[in-house]
Amino acid sequence: MRYRVLGGTGIEVSVHCLGTMMFGAVGNPDHDDCVRIVHAALDRGVNFVDTADMYSAGESEEIVGKALKGRRDDVVLAGKVYFPMGEGPNRGGASRRWIVREVEASLRRLGTDWIDLYQVHRFDERTDLEETLWALTDLVREGKIRAFGCSTFPVEEIAEARHLAERRGLMRFRTEQPPYSLLRRGAETAVLPLCQRYGMGVLTWSPLASGFLTGKYRKGRAADLSTGRAALTPARFDPALPGNAAKYDAVEELAAVAESVGCSLPELAVAFPVAHPGVTSVIIGPRTMDHLESLLKGASLTLDDETLDRIDAIVPPGTDLYQADGAWRPRVLTDASLRRRPAADRAAAV
Repeated sequence: MRYRVLGGTGIEVSVHCLGTMMFGAVGNPDHDDCVRIVHAALDRGVNFVDTADMYSAGESEEIVGKALKGRRDDVVLAGKVYFPMGEGPNRGGASRRWIVREVEASLRRLGTDWIDLYQVHRFDERTDLEETLWALTDLVREGKIRAFGCSTFPVEEIAEARHLAERRGLMRFRTEQPPYSLLRRGAETAVLPLCQRYGMGVLTWSPLASGFLTGKYRKGRAADLSTGRAALTPARFDPALPGNAAKYDAVEELAAVAESVGCSLPELAVAFPVAHPGVTSVIIGPRTMDHLESLLKGASLTLDDETLDRIDAIVPPGTDLYQADGAWRPRVLTDASLRRRPAADRAAAV
């Protein structure tokens, strides 16, 4: 296993990070099996574990806490906060009120006194960034977290957070966690270069493109849309939809690349993000032990320039062939009222 320093913190982390989104009711409900997966990853040299409060409504954190008993000091533990935890107002977001409350809940579920990297899971348009940075800075000073980062933030807000921290004398985001894969390369345009400029660590997520690079979905084959990611978002995988043609074509060409270098498509997918100089670690999210073993095979794979050139020819740098599940979208795109003047004003203008 290879290791890299995380965003100037001096903390060394494995280039592949164990993601735990599939632990618990959403994926694998067998706690003992999930604990075995964590232990197997640690035994293979993985020292970086990523979880979040909202994964299976806190159940994932509880599982991780069980798995790390007796091994906590050897693990760099990353957590996240933002998504709602329960019904009612003020039970989510990036306000001081919620962050301070929820970090305590995460510490209890994880059975630990500190979190090494605490990340804001998505950008919160309702909360002043200064409010968020002050809360996180105070948590570092209190010793409850060691460093903090952001996840799937728009590039302009990463830049604004940096400038705000400098102006106000606050601690800054040390990491960003963007989606990045063979089929979703938009991060190469601005996010990864900006993080390199600022010396930020980068943890990439969804290397298997929300399941599209698992090898299950191939051109000319009947797609099973009843299980896994396909059951949640069948339109993404339906080969009959014209918008999916480019993805299926790319998968076929990428599978040929994988075969030529003697690896599987998932192994190629997991190895690809590591080749970018701006990437610190790639999050893999196994549901079973077999998934873990398959994904870790890509941890030792190094892609040469010829292979990377072939990949660039199939999916050009900076190109996104799909919208990642859960990727942040600004409210100006999701709320029509923010793009339109009131009807009365429009009528008066005419």
